[in-house]
Amino acid sequence: MTDASKTPAREGSLDAPFRHPIDWRAEAYYDLAKVEAEMERQFDVCHTCRRCFNLCDSFPRLFDLIDESPTGELDSVPKAQYAKVDEACTLCDMCFLTKCPYVPPHPFDIDIPHLILRYRAARRHAGEKDVAREELGRTDRNGKLAAAVAPLANWATSQSNKPVRKLIEAIGGVDQDALLPTYASKTASRLLREPLAPSPDGPAFGRRRAVIYATCIAEYNAPQTAEAAARVLALQGVEARVLYPECCGMPELEAGNLTSVASRADRVAAAFAPYIDEGFEIVTLTASCGLMTKFEWPLLHPGDHAVARLSAATRDICEYVVGLSREFGLAPGLSPVEGGITLHHACHARAQNVGAKSAEMLRLIPEAKVDVIERCSGHGGTFGVMKETRPIALKVGAPTARQAAQKGNANLCSDCPLACGHIGEILAETIAEDAQPRRAHPIEILARAYGLA
Repeated sequence: MTDASKTPAREGSLDAPFRHPIDWRAEAYYDLAKVEAEMERQFDVCHTCRRCFNLCDSFPRLFDLIDESPTGELDSVPKAQYAKVDEACTLCDMCFLTKCPYVPPHPFDIDIPHLILRYRAARRHAGEKDVAREELGRTDRNGKLAAAVAPLANWATSQSNKPVRKLIEAIGGVDQDALLPTYASKTASRLLREPLAPSPDGPAFGRRRAVIYATCIAEYNAPQTAEAAARVLALQGVEARVLYPECCGMPELEAGNLTSVASRADRVAAAFAPYIDEGFEIVTLTASCGLMTKFEWPLLHPGDHAVARLSAATRDICEYVVGLSREFGLAPGLSPVEGGITLHHACHARAQNVGAKSAEMLRLIPEAKVDVIERCSGHGGTFGVMKETRPIALKVGAPTARQAAQKGNANLCSDCPLACGHIGEILAETIAEDAQPRRAHPIEILARAYGLA
């Protein structure tokens, strides 16, 4: 933390924002009294600014606690109430990246998402665990078990299966009305065990090699996304293969289980290292996984060579395709997509600071009508499906869904598959029941325009 007393205060800056390494190995990091003291310091700055009031439910909760307190200041808000602010945070990073003028290097040194992360880690360290959320976040275990009995798992978790969903809600706290991802019988890495041959006519033939990091969503729930990516890259002449070592750990990060996330980073970086040595780039299929690989893992392992190399070698799939188009051009054969495309630019894609690459990619399709929505979907992983937090997820996502309804396009996509499903669910159930846009990942829409899907 910057010592504000030694640095002249100033409003605004042209300096690039940065984040401090996450000191998860130090015992002091988990000292709840110290964490709450830092929360009081940062929350008081937020109170005097309030620029972020409309981003999510966390800040309105904080400001209501202050305004309704005896003194109208933060000093009369019990620290136990800070948990209400934490509950509504999805770690989307939008306050840090788009609103706050006081992020490092400003001497106020404000980083609310990583402060909330530390708070969760400290509470977890003190023995406070949400068992249901932690079990739901064990994506690899759950995916392997469900893939083995995919039809049965999908039947059991279907929204229409009211008796079983009521039981799941009673036991695990998963809202019986929440849309849950379905599972595929064949995982992405199994489906694409044999790499597709790169087209010798592709503009990047012999000049690009990529490993597609399937991510847990593509591996277990949406292997068609990995297949679309592999087919598009092969058509461009890219030598591409699919690898899935394990989940990036985003669900565990959200729960404050930093030791586990750091261990995952070590193992995944080691799995990709031989490919990076051979000149392969790493391509992620989900915005959250790209954010973890590029930014969060290096903060957990500052100075770690393998993690730093993986971070530097990682590209989002849309970012990668746009890069190919700029350097080599794309293979011919793209056809218009009927009905227009509504693209939700997911928070974790925006947080990567590379621009709206998914929109750039989709606009390479001839005659493409691409309408971009830059607003939080409200889903936030387990946040959007747990009974306790689902009402907030629906509240935050409703304006985004209304914007999607106003666009009136036949296709809905997002860099985050869960966000896409959540927006579509709100559309179908509360806003425009007769409007059912086709949901897909942006790379699937590009593959469709090529006639590959």
